[in-house]
Amino acid sequence: MQRTDLSAITLDIEDGIAWIALNRPEKKNAMSPRLHEEMDWLLADIEADDAAKVIVLTGKGDSWCAGQDLKAFFREGVDNPKNAKRLRETSERWRSLRLQGYDKPTIAMVNGFCFGGAFTQLTSCDFAIAAETATFGLSEVNWGMIPGGIVAKALVDSMDFRDALYYASTGEAFDGKRAAELKLVNKAVPADALREETIKLAKTLMAKNPHTLRAIKHAMRSVRRMDYFQAFDYLGAKLAEMRYADPSNGRQKAMEQFLDDKTYRPGLGAYKTEK
Repeated sequence: MQRTDLSAITLDIEDGIAWIALNRPEKKNAMSPRLHEEMDWLLADIEADDAAKVIVLTGKGDSWCAGQDLKAFFREGVDNPKNAKRLRETSERWRSLRLQGYDKPTIAMVNGFCFGGAFTQLTSCDFAIAAETATFGLSEVNWGMIPGGIVAKALVDSMDFRDALYYASTGEAFDGKRAAELKLVNKAVPADALREETIKLAKTLMAKNPHTLRAIKHAMRSVRRMDYFQAFDYLGAKLAEMRYADPSNGRQKAMEQFLDDKTYRPGLGAYKTEK
């Protein structure tokens, strides 16, 4: 596959930000087998692209993502034994394994409807900013189903258990402001300020040492499921790894700028990557 082959998604790289948009507005950006294949391939491709420093996932039109395209995914996809295993693996791989272990910061820019299976990639992104008018919902209960795939797990990992159970059991929709209150997203902003706020966060992240950000991402996700002693040992090993894995030697530069040069003060911004 080549980037010119993409049809279910679009890619624009501007000033270090890779804007990936689900491109099925006529279907509220519901996910088809083709979309899953393109996203799985593209995320792997741009992870090694130095021009893309921060990834933003959004949607064309008035939707972020309406979940799985039920007809394309279930009737024409996983119900076909020849396609089922491959399609399920591709669907879960990019939304869970790739995004959660991604080497670059990822931001979900939720511009509209976010339903069902879309909660998987929402919670797998490192950060999420939503329009106050965005609409979130788990309608599976109305279809006689549970939140499938890994959605139920993603919910209880991201929200208070009672809130997760309430919205999964009632199917009640909620807006971006409520999503921020539930800590499902970092913040909700007016729709006309959504892109600006996303760019602001992306620029903040790009000012940091990318190797440090990568280590923080991986460490924070890993220690959530460790006990105290496992986490203490893991984080010590992670710090040691960083001293060898960062070719810019960021830790040493920051220490020199703070202790020797007096040009850096923690809390007032990132240390200077170039002296």
